[in-house]
Amino acid sequence: MIPSVKEKRPLSPHLQVYKIQITSLLSIMHRGTGIVLYGGSILWVLWFLALAAGPQSYYRMQEFLLNPFGLIILIGWSFSFFYHLCNGIRHLLWDIGFGYDMPMVRFTGWTVIISSFFLTALAWIFGILYERIWL
Repeated sequence: MIPSVKEKRPLSPHLQVYKIQITSLLSIMHRGTGIVLYGGSILWVLWFLALAAGPQSYYRMQEFLLNPFGLIILIGWSFSFFYHLCNGIRHLLWDIGFGYDMPMVRFTGWTVIISSFFLTALAWIFGILYERIWL
């Protein structure tokens, strides 16, 4: 049986299975965490304004930040900070010419992801311990 013309045509790229590469993922995440850091900076300014406005405004802002939704925002913001920091260090290493071969790119990429989670957890553990012990 002779295949028809339809069967011979290649698939469009958006119909093929595409496996995202770690370099693409890290680049997208770096831009996304930059946006999250910008939003967190606005939240930081609002917190300072509430602090300057008086005790009632400050307590209202603290209630918002310390409820479960607020804690998710703060944890996400702190992960974004550590991810952006670690990936920025990786880019500085690239600027001096280190780590361009693909095995090293993959290694440093996974190092950035793992260290971001580790530093976020470490910061929150130390923050909670500091609050329990000293406050």
